[in-house]
Amino acid sequence: MNFLNKKKILLIICGGIAAYKSLEIIRLLKKKGAFVKTILTRNAKKFVTPLSVVSLSQEKVYSDLFDYKNESEMDHISLSRWSDLLLIAPATANTISKLSYGLADDLAATVTLASNKQVFLAPAMNVRMWEHQSNKDNIKKLKSFGYKLIGPNIGDMACGEYGEGKMSEPSEILNLLEDHFKGLTNLKKKRALVTAGPTQEFLDPVRFITNRSSGKQGYEIANSLNKNGFDTTLISGPSSQIADDGINLIKVRTVEDMFRETISNLPVDVAVFSAAVGDWKIKKYSKDKIKKTDNIVINLEKNIDILNNISNHNSLRPKLVIGFAAETENIHSNAKKKLLDKNCDWIIANDVSDEKIGFESNENAVSIFYKNEEKEDIKKTTKAHLANQIVDRILNHLN
Repeated sequence: MNFLNKKKILLIICGGIAAYKSLEIIRLLKKKGAFVKTILTRNAKKFVTPLSVVSLSQEKVYSDLFDYKNESEMDHISLSRWSDLLLIAPATANTISKLSYGLADDLAATVTLASNKQVFLAPAMNVRMWEHQSNKDNIKKLKSFGYKLIGPNIGDMACGEYGEGKMSEPSEILNLLEDHFKGLTNLKKKRALVTAGPTQEFLDPVRFITNRSSGKQGYEIANSLNKNGFDTTLISGPSSQIADDGINLIKVRTVEDMFRETISNLPVDVAVFSAAVGDWKIKKYSKDKIKKTDNIVINLEKNIDILNNISNHNSLRPKLVIGFAAETENIHSNAKKKLLDKNCDWIIANDVSDEKIGFESNENAVSIFYKNEEKEDIKKTTKAHLANQIVDRILNHLN
């Protein structure tokens, strides 16, 4: 089966001697039935001509960030939205550095930073440049953003030296892209559900009790599942986070709302309960705003336990149930207890007493407790990178 047929590939060609291989990439992609649009950086034009690219791709070549002929189309947005995948080949040390620091001084970098699609890098550079610590740091950073690398290979270089840094051959790149779409095709039959954010329990029409969750970790997990081909539903409490295109986003407020929507969207293959669900709700709701002159006593009662209910459901239980445990003390013992009490497959625990990670932070550090009593620690990293690592483990589990 041809998994590249009718796929939309945005190819970004950077300035390096390996740029000549990009022409063969275009030819092979077109042969497979893919649609190819191309961005040439300023330096790339010194190695391949726009005319040769147009001849092979049968599409216009994009290059200038501020082109009055195209700016009405907002190229840096429309190109990334048009594509199914971004491929940067060759990816030079300069481009890798710019992307790692979020610089957007040309069309290629701006499109990449504005993209909501999977980005593949095919690095090509001198062996000393590849091995330089600054480049290693930049590559590590891009991996944490979710970028995927193809190569580089070890071999003779145009500069006469030998080592790692040689761009992968076009046929290798094509095979990996096809494997990527093959994996997405296989996973399209898989459904995932994620809960995220806080919940709110109302005392009266204007007041409620809630918690500090921003929802960022849950949104990042949903985005990563979506990028990896899952049919993803995200049920979110109040949050300012943004879900990627293609995700079925359902907004709720109370625990009862979240439970009702969760049940309505089952069955699924994977359920990740990352929402910071309120354990209690107001026992007696006031339809009118309570005046500050009133003497009130707030009585609470337990909310429905969504995780416990779904994890122990006879017919609707997902194949993989993952719960989260936000703890301030005895993290390991509390997480293990929750794993058993809730009948989960995994519990992902984090220490929310640390102000620098967890709630209201872009970073997190967790321990994953598995049903087979194994434990795995993931050190402090961005929530986006952590989400990718969690999804990698979900994919390995399903496979």
